[in-house]
Amino acid sequence: MLNKSQAQTVDAGATAIQANGDVAITNIGLTYENARAVALDVFQANFYQLSSMAVETAKARAQEITEDFLSKLASENPAGLSQSNDPDFQYVLFSAQREYARCGDKELEDLLVDLLVDRTKQEQRGMLQIVLNESLNTAPKLTEEQLASLALIFLFKYTQNLQVGNHDQFGSYLDKHAEPFIAKAAKGRASYQHLEFAGCGSCSLAMSALENILGQVYQGLFLTGFDANEVITRNITTALHAKFFMPCLNDPAKLQVRAVNKAQLTKMFDLDSVNDTDRTEINSLFDVGKMSDLEIREKCVAVRPYVADLFTVWSESDIQNFTLTSVGMAIGHANVKRLVGKFADLAIWIN
Repeated sequence: MLNKSQAQTVDAGATAIQANGDVAITNIGLTYENARAVALDVFQANFYQLSSMAVETAKARAQEITEDFLSKLASENPAGLSQSNDPDFQYVLFSAQREYARCGDKELEDLLVDLLVDRTKQEQRGMLQIVLNESLNTAPKLTEEQLASLALIFLFKYTQNLQVGNHDQFGSYLDKHAEPFIAKAAKGRASYQHLEFAGCGSCSLAMSALENILGQVYQGLFLTGFDANEVITRNITTALHAKFFMPCLNDPAKLQVRAVNKAQLTKMFDLDSVNDTDRTEINSLFDVGKMSDLEIREKCVAVRPYVADLFTVWSESDIQNFTLTSVGMAIGHANVKRLVGKFADLAIWIN
């Protein structure tokens, strides 16, 4: 056996292994270049033949979305490179390459890249993986206006930012998260009928006025306050005063409860082990001086004038009574995330 020839023939890219006994091979994973080669090979093998000029355009676009996807993957989820050898992921990757190769829409490409990166984080077949697969197939069927509407619906009906503690922060939040979508939001009924057909949501009979949503989610911004003696007459424990009360944002001569909304207030109660009597009184004061819908609208427009257009679109289209499916949430989430960068994990809404 010792005299047996050790000569080997190895193809390009392969690794030669010799040993006098058993050999254990451990998969060390794909490199960036390996993953890139696999991704482009998948596209080349599956995309239909076009004229010479068209095929070059398609290849260039496929390479562009592949490079952008791998670049973002390397920064957000490097371990996801291993997904390149998974048949299910190859299928959705090819779908994304194909759709961008067909249209060349840069905003769609950014959206698909975000969905693909989220998809690499789902190694086991489960609800979130299925939803992201479907979202990658559905997003290319939607217009820019419909995508903007999904982002706004997701943002205002399904999320809250507890870091928004005053009107300046609220304005900055709107600038970053909402303003880019307002002018693009779909207005016609046909757009929402198509969103329903595509499986992104449904129109219900119940309408959710934007003023009402904001008044609940960001209640602390829309209060006219109460007199300081209200705290004394209600016999609220003195040690809680500084923790739970502050000068009113809309009238510094008065007080208001120090919370963005009731959900945050409940967490504050639990953190400080506040007794039931004090909870009841503070909760009651939180509703004192709450602005009307008209006052909330006027305040929002005073903070950011462009929000007037959002209120108009919201009240005059089916966006006000449209509820999202898991696919609609995933696409809306990805559309917001592609603009703001970091955003809460999709698993918060889909699990």
